[in-house]
Amino acid sequence: MATETLLPSASPVRFVAEDGTRVDQQGGYSEPSQERLKEAYRLMVLGRRFDVQATALTKQGRLAVYPSSAGQEACQIAAALTLETQDWLFPTYRDSVALIARGLKPGEVLTLLRGDAHCGYNPAETRVAPQCTPLATQTLHAAGLAHAMQRRGEDGVALALIGDGATSEGDFHEALNFAAVFKAPVVFFVQNNRYAISVPFEKQSAAAALAYKGIGYGMRSEQVDGNDAVAVLSVLDDAVKHARDKNGPVLVEAHTYRIDAHTNADDATRYREAGEVAKWREADPLKRLETYLGDALTEKEIKQFHDDAEDFAQTVRDTMNAEPELDPLSLFDHVYAEPTRHLAAQRAALKAELEA
Repeated sequence: MATETLLPSASPVRFVAEDGTRVDQQGGYSEPSQERLKEAYRLMVLGRRFDVQATALTKQGRLAVYPSSAGQEACQIAAALTLETQDWLFPTYRDSVALIARGLKPGEVLTLLRGDAHCGYNPAETRVAPQCTPLATQTLHAAGLAHAMQRRGEDGVALALIGDGATSEGDFHEALNFAAVFKAPVVFFVQNNRYAISVPFEKQSAAAALAYKGIGYGMRSEQVDGNDAVAVLSVLDDAVKHARDKNGPVLVEAHTYRIDAHTNADDATRYREAGEVAKWREADPLKRLETYLGDALTEKEIKQFHDDAEDFAQTVRDTMNAEPELDPLSLFDHVYAEPTRHLAAQRAALKAELEA
């Protein structure tokens, strides 16, 4: 494959400027339909309200932890919208909004973050892998599953969501190499939000952009303005089609920003200036898309989307405020296919204690 066909655009693909006006940097990509953009806007409104509500639940003790994705909604929603029913999504701990957009219920999405031992949904039914906390391990799972679908002759694509910090992990590079060698139908989507917890991007990589890391593996790569929902959706649509058409994997880097702290347990003021955050607030993906849609998006529709988001937030509160029904004996389930003698004895001892 010629090197020039692997190179990402010299600057991130962009359709819409920070002020909502169209720019001439599309890089030959097609603009998504107006209806898809309106659906993206609706889900971004819903996702942001969900994110705010989930953050509030941590302060009320209803969630153990919540990693906010505020400011990254364009990436989250586009990742969900670009996939078809038979495709697989491999999320990280920060991608709850993508799961909501994929159609999962809030109680299912937040189960793990509440502190449960298991994720709250069936990956085989939802085609969504468990949210991954260890960095980059899901990239290997995505590459392997994509290869398996390929071997079975299935028309499916795997999309792995990754943070910029995960690109420093060995698993990431192993996954890219495997996927490229076997031309697995997988898209690696890096949300470069400038920080791996407190470590800035400049101290993680000397590359001009993370998108260039795909070239060494013989993988097509691209970079996109991650706060431009039009551009992200267009680039991901193209990447998924490339993979689905048996042309091999794609690495996409989205340049975006994490507005809130790493999690509710993090103090981001210790490692970044308020002025930096304020600058990125001006690039708000939600406001940018709303302005770009202009008259195509009526005031009535905007109000309806926000009203629906408030109703959804109430559903989130009701779901998470209900006390979970816990079964202590479930601790022994799924440890072994056939429980060992010692495990059976421990289970029996706990059962006797509970009954007493």
